[in-house]
Amino acid sequence: MSLITVTDLSMSFGEQTLFENMNFEIQKGDRIGLIGVNGCGKTTLFKLLTGEYSQTGGSIIINKSINVGYMEQHVCRNPGRLAYDEVLSVFSEFLSMEDELEEIRLKIGAGENDLTALVERQAFLQDQLVSRGGLTCRSRARSALLGLGFDDERMQLPISKLSGGQRAKLQLAKLLLCEAQLLLLDEPTNHLDTAAVEWLEAFLNESGKSFMVISHDRYFLDKTTNKTFELENRKMTRYNVSYSSYLPQKAEAELARQRVYDNTMKEINRLEGIVEQQRRWNREKNIRTAESKLKQIERLERDLERPENAPGAISFGLSARNRSGDDVLELDKIALSFDSVPLFRDVSFELHRGERVFILGPNGCGKTSLLKTILGKYRADSGRIRFGTGVKTGYYDQIQTGMDSDKTVFGEISDSFPAMTNTEIRSTLARFLFKNDDVFKHLSALSGGERARVLLTELMLRGDNLLLLDEPTNHLDISSCEALQSALEAYDGTLLIVSHDRYLINALADRILYLTSEGVQQFEGSYEDYIKKADPFSAAPVQSEQKKEKQTEYKNKKEQDARRRKDRVRLGKLEAEIAEAENRLRENNEEMSRPENAADYERLMEITDIIDKTEKLLEALYSEWEELSERLE
Repeated sequence: MSLITVTDLSMSFGEQTLFENMNFEIQKGDRIGLIGVNGCGKTTLFKLLTGEYSQTGGSIIINKSINVGYMEQHVCRNPGRLAYDEVLSVFSEFLSMEDELEEIRLKIGAGENDLTALVERQAFLQDQLVSRGGLTCRSRARSALLGLGFDDERMQLPISKLSGGQRAKLQLAKLLLCEAQLLLLDEPTNHLDTAAVEWLEAFLNESGKSFMVISHDRYFLDKTTNKTFELENRKMTRYNVSYSSYLPQKAEAELARQRVYDNTMKEINRLEGIVEQQRRWNREKNIRTAESKLKQIERLERDLERPENAPGAISFGLSARNRSGDDVLELDKIALSFDSVPLFRDVSFELHRGERVFILGPNGCGKTSLLKTILGKYRADSGRIRFGTGVKTGYYDQIQTGMDSDKTVFGEISDSFPAMTNTEIRSTLARFLFKNDDVFKHLSALSGGERARVLLTELMLRGDNLLLLDEPTNHLDISSCEALQSALEAYDGTLLIVSHDRYLINALADRILYLTSEGVQQFEGSYEDYIKKADPFSAAPVQSEQKKEKQTEYKNKKEQDARRRKDRVRLGKLEAEIAEAENRLRENNEEMSRPENAADYERLMEITDIIDKTEKLLEALYSEWEELSERLE
């Protein structure tokens, strides 16, 4: 069933065209990842689908039988309402039904007139609550909040007491629980730690809902989507695979287009050479040949599709200017607290040259604080930090502090690296997409992604041999994440990275440190290896009640299936035992009727006893057979 059909869709703002002649369908069961560089029009497309914006061309047809859910529709507008009550408000229809049922109960108890109508209405409301899942609305609301990182205490806080990230989680919870058949999710993993993201993945995969999601979380896209739509060069290209599978398909398609273009251009050049030659000869026959070849050239040029360059993507490398010793960093029983409140203690690990180590842990456990303690920005309560010989440390700050907002991009790099010429600075900044007048933008006017590119520029130019990176893929679009990953893969120094980007962790990690208040747990290998080895009580994601119910249901089904298999096997054995007992009974009856046994009293008593026992056994076997047959039916 088609949920949305988009035909020849175009959208422009003034002279800027975001996309044109866009065609696609969203079918029931589609789980689509929408990707593209920042500013290509992904969020604008969502606002066109919800009707918030009007397109400049084409049509959008939405199936009248469905509702489209978008996060912006679930803004928390009542600051005094409790967090739990805000999420529960998405079930207002069910709550109204419950209130009406209570009124009906009181009226019936008071013996009001028109009892039949009251009972019929009561039955109708109860049926609606059961059939539409209204009886579980409270547990579903609580489950969603638990999964997204709220504990019972935070659920009872008023919205005004929550952070911006927590309010965004409330909006997400309301969107997930609403009755929309198609969800439009715009960066839903923002503000979520790894456990909450894994809960969200499980929810989306189990819900059966169709959705289109904008996300730069490549691991999340692989886990949840079955199609990838890419917005590039004002066009939409559709791939019926998830993110990782889309990459080789795109590369293959681009290579094929380039080959067709190159071969067509070769043919055009060959034909043009023939035309030029025939014109030089200038005979009647030659002129006709030239005209014929010109028509061929016109046809080829008319159908020729020039491959467009990919939108600008950062391109850079990271290298260590000097080599450090083999022992790069050692932490021994580090403890840290703020205002006498302990954050962590007993943090001990070593870092060796060339290692790529990631620090994981729930939000608020102190990962960023640990990096700042290593850098000396925070003073440890106790313990020892020792750097190895020749270690030069570079730091990427996810908060993007330390830059003077009054400076321009050019000025920031010029002041930090005074030995560079203007030409060298411009050339370097161009690799990070700062071209022409962009280099004179003030840092205060830059987006988070642009400021991130300035930090990466400085990181590249410094050439440090130990990089401490705090959420380096935050603020970056997917193409920039890919470029950063490539740079880190080729880096010849040592890496200590705090990140929730599981795709990056999976690609780079030699070792993972899981930080808790009591120290660190160490896991060798990639993220996938970590998931298999991690202690489920310390590092496992929070499971939703819905998932636990499904697991219980699955377990019960397996047990039931096992019982049925056991019953079927027993039934087969019973039938064989019954046949054997019936044969034994028949043989003994025949034995009793033989003349030679008629006068042998002892033999007759022996046979009679066997027959009695066999008949009792048959009765028990028949009874068990009937019971099993009824149970299997």
